[in-house]
Amino acid sequence: MSDPLLPNDWHEDPWDEVHVLPESLTEELPPSFGGARGPLRLIISVVAATILLLGASGWWIVRQLNPSGQVGAAVNFTVNNGDTVSAVASRLEDAGIISNATLFRWYVSTKGGLDLIPGYYSLHINDNAGDIIAALSVAPSNTFQSVTFPEGMTVAQMADRLASKMTFMTPAEFVAAASDGSVVSELSPKGNSNLEGLLFPDTYQVSGDDTESRVVARMATMMQRVAKQVDLVAGAKVRGYSPYEVLIIASLVEREAKVPEDRAKIAQVIYNRLAAKMPLEIDAAVKYQQDPAMTWTDMKATDTPYNTYLHKGLPPTPIANPGRASIMAALAPAGVPSKSDEACVGLASNVKCQYLYYVLANSQGGHAFATTYEQHLANVERAKQAGLLP
Repeated sequence: MSDPLLPNDWHEDPWDEVHVLPESLTEELPPSFGGARGPLRLIISVVAATILLLGASGWWIVRQLNPSGQVGAAVNFTVNNGDTVSAVASRLEDAGIISNATLFRWYVSTKGGLDLIPGYYSLHINDNAGDIIAALSVAPSNTFQSVTFPEGMTVAQMADRLASKMTFMTPAEFVAAASDGSVVSELSPKGNSNLEGLLFPDTYQVSGDDTESRVVARMATMMQRVAKQVDLVAGAKVRGYSPYEVLIIASLVEREAKVPEDRAKIAQVIYNRLAAKMPLEIDAAVKYQQDPAMTWTDMKATDTPYNTYLHKGLPPTPIANPGRASIMAALAPAGVPSKSDEACVGLASNVKCQYLYYVLANSQGGHAFATTYEQHLANVERAKQAGLLP
């Protein structure tokens, strides 16, 4: 069976824009001054030189506070407890966000100062000083970035995604929060602290003062909310499984189905094989937590609790975090196929048609389903001829 492969710029602040010095400061002296002699000519020359020097200095200051070119990418910047404007300015320069800490400190003073609030801020390299001051004036609790976690991500993948968007967070802290028992899900079996499969994949607004644990808790709460919306507890009871077991099945469906119409059928395959006490033989489960550098042959031969070729029944935990559609499929599998279904065609009259096997059937990721092993082998051969399987 197949394993599928696995978004703010600070607005420009008109009040704080640094303007270019007037061109009149750098215009040439009137021609009438050309005939001046002696001290008057010297005075005029000194004045002209002073004006030109001031103009050049003013232009340099403008370019330091309002750099030319495009604003760069957003980066995270930390304001620590006890930080002063001077300390922050120095670190801003070190980080390449500003080019001159001394000028930045002077500019802040001309704007009435800056009340610094500890936390994490999103700043842009090559931005003008006014926008940077504006960004640092907004409390981190009021700044947010959208982070999207697609369906089917594992906890480890979610950790990497969060850290890539919120660079003050680390994958290790996210994984720890999702496994050390500090965050509890009401959907988790007693004694289980592993939140794999219990974090709802969605887009979340993560603030500048968030922590990995708070994000994990929000995701676990969202899964609990979705579970209530789809009536997971009652639906699982009807099928004879626990809510957690249904989430395991949903995770298998999530990782195996590539097209929406296959979700319910794959769920039915899982239920049918469980009922028949057949090994599930789901590749995505075998690959869970395995070294991706291993060959498929070695993975398949490695005895882990997730090897559904070697062990019957469900794996001990979900293998990913399923979305709503896969949870719904696990609660409402396809059922008995119609007589015209591909899995029923050519069956002997005494053979019950049911979904027991599937294999890739097209380049879009759709699967061919079968009742008998012979049907399945024929589907596998067609997939090989189509270049879908090695």
